[in-house]
Parts: sequence; structure tokens; C-alpha cells
Amino acid sequence: MSIRDPQCHHDPNKDRLTPLKPLDLSAITTMDELLQGYGNTAFGARRLGEGADVLEAMVRDPDCFTVLTLSGAMTVAKMGLVICEMIDRGYIDAIISTGALMTHGLVESAGYHHYKAPDEANDKQLFEQGYNRVYDTLEPEINLDRVEKIVQTVLEGDQLPEILSSRTLSHAIGQQLHITHPHGRGPLISAYRRKVPIYIPALTDSELGLDIAVHNHRLRKAGNDPLRYDPFLDLDDYARRAQQAKRLGIMTIGGGVPRNYAQQVGPYLEIRAHRSGEKNAKPVRFQYGLRICPEPDHLGGLSGCTYREGISWGKFIPPDEGGRFAEIFSDATIAWPLLVKAVMERIPFKTQAT
Repeated sequence: MSIRDPQCHHDPNKDRLTPLKPLDLSAITTMDELLQGYGNTAFGARRLGEGADVLEAMVRDPDCFTVLTLSGAMTVAKMGLVICEMIDRGYIDAIISTGALMTHGLVESAGYHHYKAPDEANDKQLFEQGYNRVYDTLEPEINLDRVEKIVQTVLEGDQLPEILSSRTLSHAIGQQLHITHPHGRGPLISAYRRKVPIYIPALTDSELGLDIAVHNHRLRKAGNDPLRYDPFLDLDDYARRAQQAKRLGIMTIGGGVPRNYAQQVGPYLEIRAHRSGEKNAKPVRFQYGLRICPEPDHLGGLSGCTYREGISWGKFIPPDEGGRFAEIFSDATIAWPLLVKAVMERIPFKTQAT
């Protein structure tokens, strides 16, 4: 068994190690100061503090095109206005989301509510009463019936392109909400006003997608052609925007399809360049990354895979080449608002590149 030689012990100051500091709540008056203090502590708090610094770096970089990816029931969980703040303040340039998340946000934007599920709730009774349970919260079926009428109005309008994509559909719904609910707030309205594209790669896996499918059935029943939809229009639009950016950043809430869809832009362009010989298909990689997800990587799912793993796929720039990343293993409803509020205090609005 080896024994340490005291003469070989290092001095941490000479090794330039960073000392930690006790979290002094008596000296903290703002969320920014709290997150800075977290960054000098340990465990989950340090990850949260470092995450705020990475988000700040993305926001401060005028040449960074930042993508926000969203999964989980974040709008049911009342995080919709956190998304709005990030859009309205110029923190993000594109959103990639599940369709369900945008549907539940549409409910809120139209003036309807979600409700606390009673502790003694019986799921069979909830079904019979028209209540859909999302963990501890209820989405009344009547809400979804009401927003379907909004979607129906959009689909019956004459402003849609000949071939739909999730981006053009999200834009059209946001425009409709802007007209009918001018004082409302929600992801679709804010994205429309700020011209932030929203992509929903798994659109059919949502109430919104089902509304479109039902609309097409009605059209066919009436002897009319169904609406045409092409998801590859989204992919190429997103890739074009990513190629035009000097630097890329990604903030991921959860994981799932939105996360992988956002990250695969690098491999997609690389494949086009190598396999198809497209000279203009310049590969890109993310320089900044911030992930909030409780899933660990050892389970083998993409939602838990690390940015380090993504480097091997050509999705991220390695840290030794300038990549900067933070990964927070937490419930997003706890960590996400803290991060955004701290950065709001540091940078009220992003300065865009000229």
C-alpha cells in the first residue's frame, strides 16, 4: 500500500485552484447575487451558478444564434411566461418544441386556465368528468375543444402557404392570437411578435397535430383536398439559419425529440457536404450549451447524454477549442426561472449584432 509523502503535498494556491466560498445569505439581495454565490459553492448549487454564467455568455454574444429546445409539460406547469421573457428580451432566436407544450401554451394565451389536481383525485373519475391529468395539474378537455376552434379558424384562412410546415403554422396561430387577444401573453404570440421561428418536429404527437388531422378528414369528407404538410421545410429552414450564424448556442429544457432535432443540424450539414457534394453545406457546431434535465447519462437515453458525448458526433465544439457548457440535473420548474431571472438582472435586453 502506498503512503503519501508529506514533502510531495501540493499547495492549492500555488496550483492555482479556485477556492470555494460560503454562501452568505446576509450579503445577498438579488437573484443575480444568489446565483453568483451558488457558483462558488458545490454540488447542484455550483452547477446552477455555472449555468447562469453560460446563459449570460450566450446572451452577451451578439453573434450567437441561440436555440431553446422544450419538452415536458412546461406550459401546463406555468412556465410559459418564462419562455415569453426569453423571447421578448431577445435571449433566443429560435424554438424547437413538442407540440403538446405549444398546445397547452395556446390554452393559456387564449385566456383559459389549468387547475390543481385534488390530492384524492381518481383518474377514472377524472376521465369521465373531462379532466386530463398531468402529474399534479389538470387540463380540462373543454380547454382543448376551445383552442381547436382557434386552430380551425387559422386552417380555414387564406393566409397559409400552399404547403404547410410547423414553422408557418406556428406563425399563423401566433398572428391569429395577436389579433384576437392583443393583450395576451404566450410563447406563440411572443414568437410571432419577435419573428422567432418555432419548429415542432413531432407535430402529429400532440393535440395540435390531431386538430390538423381532423381538419383534413373534414376536407376529404366534403370532397376537398387535404392540407399539404412537409416537415423537411422546417429542417432546411433551421439549417439555413444555423449556417448564417457566426456562433451557435443551445439551451435545452428536458430532452426528447426537440433536443436531438436541434443538435443534429451539424451532422445534417456534414452529411450533405460529404455525401452529396454540396459546397454550400458548411458544417456547424454549437459553441455554447446549457441543459436542465434530471436524467443521467448512464441510462443510455438521449435526454441524458452529455455535451461531451455530443462532441464525438460533431455537434459541439470541444472546450479546448472554445466550447462552453453547463449541465444541471434538476427539475426545470425549479432551476429554469432562477437562471433566467438572474440573467434578466445582468442583461435586461440582448444587444443584437449590427
